[in-house]
Amino acid sequence: MKGMTLSAVFVALTLSACSGARPVLYPNEHLESVGKEVAEQDIETCKQLAESAGAEEGSGKAGRVATNTAVGAGAGAASGALGAVISGASAGLGSMVGAASGAVWGLLTGLFHAFAGPSQPSQAYTGFVNRCLQEKGYDVTGWQ
Repeated sequence: MKGMTLSAVFVALTLSACSGARPVLYPNEHLESVGKEVAEQDIETCKQLAESAGAEEGSGKAGRVATNTAVGAGAGAASGALGAVISGASAGLGSMVGAASGAVWGLLTGLFHAFAGPSQPSQAYTGFVNRCLQEKGYDVTGWQ
């Protein structure tokens, strides 16, 4: 039962991560003339062009998870050593326990921030897609 619950949480987090931000188009004359269906196709075309040009949609989620894990481990080691010294225990043992718990905390918070809620695409990606859509006649008001 516990495995099924964990799997369901992972699937929900993965699906929410896939629902990334999209450009919001101002209803100008061009959008009105082509319609929403053609506009959606143009958005997808511009997104594919951005990726083929090297602009990545994601904003470094894996790197942030690794950084959070490392920072958590470092902070945990420091606080564990300090706590051990204050309580009279071995600073080495305290730093090992602190590093392990800090790494787990950093990993979990990194995963939560990487997969919870919609993420904003990188600036290079949004800039490329915005320019592509502008050249097609659209007016991008922002991303959500």
